[in-house]
Amino acid sequence: MALPMQRKLMLAGGVAAIIAIFVAMMAWGREGDYRVLYSNLSDKDGGAIVAQLQQMQTPYKYSEGGGAIMVPADKVHDLRLKLASAGLPKGSVVGFELMESQKFGVTQFQERLNFQRGLEGELIRSIQALASVQSARVHLALPNQNGFFREQQKASASVVLTLYPGRTLDRGQIAGIVHLVSSSVPEMSPKAVSIVDQTGSLISGPQEGADQTGLDAQQLQYVRQMESNYTQRIRDILEPVVGKENLRAQVNAEIDFSQIESTAEEYKPNQGQQAAASVRSQQTTEQVGQGSATPSGVPGAASNQPPVPATAPINGASQPLSGAAGGTSTSNSRREAVTNYEVDKTVRVTRNATGTVKRLNAAVVLNHRTSTDAKGKTTTQPITQEELDKLTALVRETIGFDEKRGDSIKVINTPFQVVKEETDSTPLWKQPETIDIVRTLAVPLGLTMAALIVVFGAIRPAIKAAKPVELSAEEQRKLDAVVDDPQELPALDAAHQMPQLEGPTTDARLEAARVFARENPMAMANVMRGWMNN
Repeated sequence: MALPMQRKLMLAGGVAAIIAIFVAMMAWGREGDYRVLYSNLSDKDGGAIVAQLQQMQTPYKYSEGGGAIMVPADKVHDLRLKLASAGLPKGSVVGFELMESQKFGVTQFQERLNFQRGLEGELIRSIQALASVQSARVHLALPNQNGFFREQQKASASVVLTLYPGRTLDRGQIAGIVHLVSSSVPEMSPKAVSIVDQTGSLISGPQEGADQTGLDAQQLQYVRQMESNYTQRIRDILEPVVGKENLRAQVNAEIDFSQIESTAEEYKPNQGQQAAASVRSQQTTEQVGQGSATPSGVPGAASNQPPVPATAPINGASQPLSGAAGGTSTSNSRREAVTNYEVDKTVRVTRNATGTVKRLNAAVVLNHRTSTDAKGKTTTQPITQEELDKLTALVRETIGFDEKRGDSIKVINTPFQVVKEETDSTPLWKQPETIDIVRTLAVPLGLTMAALIVVFGAIRPAIKAAKPVELSAEEQRKLDAVVDDPQELPALDAAHQMPQLEGPTTDARLEAARVFARENPMAMANVMRGWMNN
């Protein structure tokens, strides 16, 4: 209380400033880090979410581009669950939970439409569970089944996939999506499912009217994989010799994906009639008949001859013999023998494998060798032709060179161009990293500097002024001397010091003056005025 008013005001202002700075730093610390709650929202969904956040009294802010809503990091997951329970955002995929909120009096068409939307949403969720799929859309065509139609129209589906950059779907994954969709809808054939990627290319099957001799995505991927394997083989065999940064290799592979199937039948003649021929079937027919006594035949000397013994060929039927002239009796006979033998037959079916290598072209570039002498000077020199031939032979053996197939390998040696790194001439205070650090530390440092200025400029001087002045022993000894006396008196030792006398605790005159001032303030004021005038 003994301080002057100016010091009191400085002390009070400094304390108030320190409290304000402390509150600001607490508010800055409580604000914390903000994370993205939702991004790429429509205006309708964004407005609904902001209204819900305001209702829940949750702080939020927008990103610099305005495409995302950011909330404190420790409340992200809690807010997402609360907003999901409220059905926000509306643009999210809904499944069969859409059927749980059916209103009273809904028509059959609306019920079928809600069921179709729920089925599409469930399929979208299942497809988006794949690692390579970023987003998906499913369109189902479910015709109305009617028992009066003789031929019912079948269901069909279309799927639009948006893949992550740099990722593709192999043939097995595409077939899995097709069967997933077809199995989820009754009486849907896998052929009725079409899958299109974000570029509009049909990836579920060959395009109608497309060139059937061209390569599809699966075949192109196989070719790239083959070329990558051959290139990696060359790197693995040459990098230990020339160094990792002194080698560039490329392989071009021509792959034959044509499917060829040939059937051949071969017949071999029987090797002899005894051992090689085997009887498959045998049939013998024999007929014998008695002729009439009526003369027959051509008149003349030939018909008057006596009959000869009948003879017949082995594999032929006997001709009827002419009877003797003169009406003698004749007999005719017929004999047939048929024998079938097995014939050698060989049937050969040949199917060529797809994906065979037709030709390989390899190109390898080697850098000049770099050597450093004892003085630290670096020089480059080309690789000798003998060593280059050895490296070419290594490449031939690595990729399985086949001259009959038409393979070619080219290995050359040339110096590589050294790329000069461009130095960043941006001043340090203009670099984005520096600006971000300054923005992050500006507020805490500013508050800290303000607090230091207040403490050392206002509070500390006021506190020092309130403390009694402490004199040192030398200064106390000087004050004991006579005022304006240049000669300092020596201090008495403890033996010669006089005992200090205690003063009266109260003064009667002082008390009388105080009583008089309280009882007669006007008289005391006149006395003080007289003193001041004189």
